[in-house]
Amino acid sequence: MGEWDFLGGLFQSLQNHSPMLGRFWLLLMLVFRIVILGTVASDLFEDEQEEFACNTLQPGCKQVCYDQAFPISQYRFWVFHIVLIATPSLVFLMYAMHHNSKKTSRPKLTEDYREERRLRRLYIVNVAFRIVAEIGFLVGQWLLYGFKVEAQFPCSRFPCPYTVDCFTSRPAEKTIFLCFYFIVGVISAISSCLEFFHSSVKWFCLRQGSLKRQHSYVSQNLHNIKQEEEEGLGGKSVSSAPSTMRLKKGPQRSSAK
Repeated sequence: MGEWDFLGGLFQSLQNHSPMLGRFWLLLMLVFRIVILGTVASDLFEDEQEEFACNTLQPGCKQVCYDQAFPISQYRFWVFHIVLIATPSLVFLMYAMHHNSKKTSRPKLTEDYREERRLRRLYIVNVAFRIVAEIGFLVGQWLLYGFKVEAQFPCSRFPCPYTVDCFTSRPAEKTIFLCFYFIVGVISAISSCLEFFHSSVKWFCLRQGSLKRQHSYVSQNLHNIKQEEEEGLGGKSVSSAPSTMRLKKGPQRSSAK
C-alpha cells in the first residue's frame, strides 16, 4: 500500500492547483480508483492465476491458456493506467511548487503574470494528456476484456493435447468490478473533457483581456508622449513671441526720434 499512499499524497497536493472540475476528477481518482483498487481489487485478483484451472494435467497447458485468456492481468492493467495518468500530474505539480517557491522568494514583478499564464498552459496540456490516456485505456479495456469475464474458456494452444476447458475464479464478481471500473473511466473522461473546455475558454478570455490591457496601456503612453510634445512646442512658441514684439518696437522708437 506504500505506492498508493504516495499517489494519494500526490493527488491531494495537486488539488490545491486544480479548478472545481479538476477536484471532481481527483475525487473519482482517489476514492473510486486508488482506494477501491488498493483494497477490494487487490484481494479479488490476488489468486487469479492459481485459481485458473483446466481439465488436463499436461504440463504448460494451464500457463499458455491463462496467457491466452488474459494477455495482461486486469489488476496490472488498471495500476499501469493510474501510474500513466499520475505522471503528467506529477510534472505539473513539480513545476507549480517551483513556481510558488520563486514567487515567495522575490517581490512581485511583471514576470509573475507571465508565469501564471505558463502555469495555466501547462495545466491544459496535462488535462489534454489525461483525456488521451482515459480514452485510450477505455478502448484497450474493451478490446482486451469486453464487459464480461467468462466462467469457462476453451483453449487449444500447444502444448495442450486437445481442446481443453479452463475455468476462472469468481467470474461474476470480476464482471461487476470490470463494468464498475469502465463506468468510472467514462465519467472521468467526460469530466476531463469538460475541464479542458472550461480551462481553454478561461485561458483564452484571460489572454484576450491581457492583450486589451496592454493595447490600452500602449495607447495611453503614446497619448501622454504626444501631449508632452505639444506642451513643449506651445512653450517654445510662447517664449518666442515677446522677442518678436521687442524687435518690432525697436525700429518704431528709432523712427520717432
